[in-house]
Amino acid sequence: MKLLLFSLLCHAAVAAYSQPNYQAYNALLAKHVSKAGEVNYKALKANPAALIRAIDSFSKQTPSSKWSKNDQLAFWINAYNVFTIKLIVDNYPLKSIMELDGGKTWDVKRIKIGGELYSLNQIENEIIRPQFKDARIHFALNCAAKSCPPLYDKAYLPSQLDQQLDERTRSFIRSTNNELSEKTVRISKIFDWYKADFGNLIVFLNKYADVKISPQAKITFAEYDWTLNGER
Repeated sequence: MKLLLFSLLCHAAVAAYSQPNYQAYNALLAKHVSKAGEVNYKALKANPAALIRAIDSFSKQTPSSKWSKNDQLAFWINAYNVFTIKLIVDNYPLKSIMELDGGKTWDVKRIKIGGELYSLNQIENEIIRPQFKDARIHFALNCAAKSCPPLYDKAYLPSQLDQQLDERTRSFIRSTNNELSEKTVRISKIFDWYKADFGNLIVFLNKYADVKISPQAKITFAEYDWTLNGER
């Protein structure tokens, strides 16, 4: 009896600290997200089985401080993105995420992970930003809008996380969302909203830009397009 109890306790401990498996989430992304980051919400609404499996895999997971830093960060980025997809599918059809909850949908606690309820803002601003202090996450999190950095069509993985974040940051900074030249810079409002995370903005941009920006360059911020990032 004691041996059985010990075995059950060990199994529970291993389950609690096991690293996430992103097989279901990757299957969802492969089938319903384009290389450009557009999501086929219509198909997911009609047949939500892949989304249900992906959400279930996150909801049953209990994030642990025993995980590596990369395990934790990859999990929370992926969780943010998959639950944003669920939010849109649950309310589809719609033209913009801003239609939901009076434009304050990020504050609603509807995300169930490991028996706890979270809001999108909690995940971003109480977990990801303060705990990991990596400005590149702003190009990995997707808010279901056209002006948001495109949704990655693969899960973020602990073993590849640094390379993935670098690639997504470089891709966004060099995209048509921004206009970069030596003397003038017109960039996404993301850089304005989260300016404290980027430090010296020109220095940060120059790490990833394909042009050399002057330290004296004039900086302006583009209007944000909240139109849904869905396939047409």
